[in-house]
This record gives sequence, C-alpha cells and structure tokens, in this order.
Amino acid sequence: MDKIKKWFKNKWIRRVSFVIIGALLGFAYYYFIGCAGNSCPITSNPYASIGYGSIIGLVLSGGSKRTKDMG
Repeated sequence: MDKIKKWFKNKWIRRVSFVIIGALLGFAYYYFIGCAGNSCPITSNPYASIGYGSIIGLVLSGGSKRTKDMG
C-alpha cells in the first residue's frame, strides 16, 4: 500500500492516471447511458464523451495543494 501512495505523490503520474480514468468513465457513460439520436451533443458522440471525461479527470487531479494556516 505504501508503494501506491508513493507512486501517486508524483504529480504527473497522478494527473495522467486521473485523465485516463476520466476518459474511461466518459466512454462508459456514452456506452451505457448515451442517447441514440443527435439530440444530446455530448453523449451521442463517443469522442466528445471521452474528451469531457478526461477534462473532468484533469480538473479533479489538481486540487490537493495544502497551505499553511495564517494564525
């Protein structure tokens, strides 16, 4: 378990992992929930779903910076 924590401390490995997981979840959303017609611009196209999923993964990967208390 310590190896996994040490591996995820590297910010680039963590970001790439989150982007890949986001892309996979975006494709899963397209495959299982997406609409068949062209009425849904994101979920009717697998490339758009993968793109949005990877962007969400990138945004979620970068929010763990700690700051000192000013007190």
